[in-house]
Amino acid sequence: MDTIFALATARGRAGVSVIRLSGPLAHQTAQRLTGRDLPGPRQAALRRFSWQGEVLDEGLLLIFGAGESFTGEEVAEFQLHGSMAIVAALLRLLSGMPGLRLAEAGEFTRRAMENGRLDLSQVEGLADLIDAETEAQRRQAMRVFSGAIGKRIELWRPKLLRAAALLEAVIDFVEEDVPVDVTPEVRGLVRDLLTDLRREVAGAPMAERIREGFEVAILGAPNVGKSSLLNMLSGRDVAITSEIAGTTRDVIEVRMDLAGLPVTLLDTAGVRDTEDRIEAIGVERALARGRVADLRIILLDDPADPLPVEPGEDDLVVIGKADLRRFENCRMISARTGEGIEALIGEVGAVLARRSLGSGSLVRERHRLAAIQAIQALESAQDELDGGAERLELAAEELRRAIRALDSLVGRIGVEDVLGEIFASFCIGK
Repeated sequence: MDTIFALATARGRAGVSVIRLSGPLAHQTAQRLTGRDLPGPRQAALRRFSWQGEVLDEGLLLIFGAGESFTGEEVAEFQLHGSMAIVAALLRLLSGMPGLRLAEAGEFTRRAMENGRLDLSQVEGLADLIDAETEAQRRQAMRVFSGAIGKRIELWRPKLLRAAALLEAVIDFVEEDVPVDVTPEVRGLVRDLLTDLRREVAGAPMAERIREGFEVAILGAPNVGKSSLLNMLSGRDVAITSEIAGTTRDVIEVRMDLAGLPVTLLDTAGVRDTEDRIEAIGVERALARGRVADLRIILLDDPADPLPVEPGEDDLVVIGKADLRRFENCRMISARTGEGIEALIGEVGAVLARRSLGSGSLVRERHRLAAIQAIQALESAQDELDGGAERLELAAEELRRAIRALDSLVGRIGVEDVLGEIFASFCIGK
């Protein structure tokens, strides 16, 4: 296998830049560049990096042995001064050495998977960890990267193998008198697995919302202050505000961190009957996005005003422009003075946090579909068991199908078509 190298830190001027090498020539290359014995595994040593009598830089050298590194191969890391010229010179030098080549996107991580250091779900967790923008995303990605899905598979797989083995034993000795009826035990194992898998699938949509982000739509009639509220919540002027009704014609999106959760706020067109064709399209879009949003903030001028949409259980109805007039027993806010805004943010965060408690370990659509395939196979196995002894072979095959579906979750089989897409999302040095 080639020895690969890449800049593992961000490009551009920095305090420190790290160049990583992985493969059979990594240690030999480090020794050639330093002219000295290598430091012990997982120990940093100050070294001068030079080539043909010319000193390139002085920095730290770290060595990792095969089986002990991130990739599972021999690895060397050069921690250099973060000069663009130094980095360019060393990369140019490495590219001219026989047996070394620049790493492709995600190739370090791919080698980690191929060498058994990570399973596929952990690779996906690492990608999400790198992309995490909020605390909730970080915690969820860290859980997946730490092997949460693989650990669940390791609990389920032995039960499936046990159930399949019991049926295979009966099938193999069908001509003999088998004294024990194994179907009750098989049914119990299948029933327990179905309970666990259905629970995970039920929590998958919320886990995916944490990964992708929640949507909170601000709905109301024209000129009630929706755009002003969006600007106040986002802390900047992202929407045009005007006393002219109908200023907002399209949906304006602002992504932000709200109570540690990823949230996209939607400012929508004012909901009203209108003869203006362009404004009517905006109203239709407002209602459409409002219907599919995770939460709606319904903003009114007056408590007696009709609601533009029927609020859901967790939707928040608030009265705006609290700086101009007061109403008793109402949740009031002012986008001008900030009154009630902090409380509103707290309520939105509390609702979304409560919902996120039901999230499971399956954070991607691929995970959910694999679990659904396993559920369908187990349900089919139950049906075949009901058919009697002559259908045990079909039940055993359905159990094997469930095993294959779970194995695809962690990349043991049948995932070649998704590997390219996954690793392409990584940077070159990862």
